[in-house]
Amino acid sequence: MFEKRDEQLIEQALKGHKKAWFTLIKRYESAIYQYGVRMTGNPHDAADLMQDIFIAVFKSLSNFRGEGSFKAWLFRIAHFRCIEFYRRKRPDSPLEDTEELSCDRPTPEHNLVADTTSLSLTNAMQRLPLAQRAVVELKFFGQFTFDEIAEQLGLSSNTVKSRLYSALSKLKLDLEVEHG
Repeated sequence: MFEKRDEQLIEQALKGHKKAWFTLIKRYESAIYQYGVRMTGNPHDAADLMQDIFIAVFKSLSNFRGEGSFKAWLFRIAHFRCIEFYRRKRPDSPLEDTEELSCDRPTPEHNLVADTTSLSLTNAMQRLPLAQRAVVELKFFGQFTFDEIAEQLGLSSNTVKSRLYSALSKLKLDLEVEHG
């Protein structure tokens, strides 16, 4: 059986077909949840963030113009919802310096993302500033190109590369210290 392309599902969802909308959600819910876990470090916050993201996508689905991939558009919304999440959570903290505390013990939800990342990497990512964490997430877990990330975040490709390489240096040092 052939899967419908995202564009076909969007067209049908805009016409009121609930099944098409649920198919889109099902197609991306795991990726968005995993994004939320890696960005927030907390499975409960990730679930809340995922819900916010899909509500925002539903409300603005008619604004999707098809100029890029739906996945890129979805993750752009996810990024902005993540920024809003951090602003609500810590309104007095500058966004660049926002850091999450690492989880002390693994939960069953962490095991859901074990095939994509280890607990050590997740914890190390939580210690990165949000701006760097977003670039690492989109590059390695979202598998976007530098140009796609730049477009999603409203940055230049060189800034994206700089943030990525700075984040990778920090992650390497952090993981070396943790693992001896």
